[in-house]
Amino acid sequence: MKSTTTQKMQFLVQSAMIAAIYAVLTLAAAALNLAYGAVQFRFSEALTILPVFTPAAIPGLALGCFLSNLASPLGPVDWVFGTAATLLAAVLSYLARHVRIKDLPVLSACFPVICNAVIIGLEIVWLAVLDGDTSLWAAFLPTALSVGAGELVILGALGLPLASVLERTGTAKRIFCR
Repeated sequence: MKSTTTQKMQFLVQSAMIAAIYAVLTLAAAALNLAYGAVQFRFSEALTILPVFTPAAIPGLALGCFLSNLASPLGPVDWVFGTAATLLAAVLSYLARHVRIKDLPVLSACFPVICNAVIIGLEIVWLAVLDGDTSLWAAFLPTALSVGAGELVILGALGLPLASVLERTGTAKRIFCR
């Protein structure tokens, strides 16, 4: 049995690694102009499936999102609301980790899509309204759908396959052993 100190250290290291990988992948997407705005294809969002395997992913994803959003053209609003969307999605994904469809954590993958579509969609539209560019409700639905679609593509193409590989190969148990 591992000591409490060892377990805490393992939790911190896993969280830090997830945060670092998330930030680096987001900045890579930003270099391709895919990380910020109404159309987003953040490669890092594939990692939002990790709360299925470890609670250490919750603070790791939130911190990684915060760090990568420091480069966001949306500024401090994105630091707060982008991080909040990721944190909420990670907590909900962790809570739904045992709900599976054909051994895939599909419900857990839905929460990042929903949270980002709603919260980031509102954030982007709210900032546009403040600039006088649009009315809030007229622009919300298309913006939310755009953000959600990008999230859905990443989780479908990268996140769920990542979960499948981690489980099928036993890698999840070796990396995130408790």
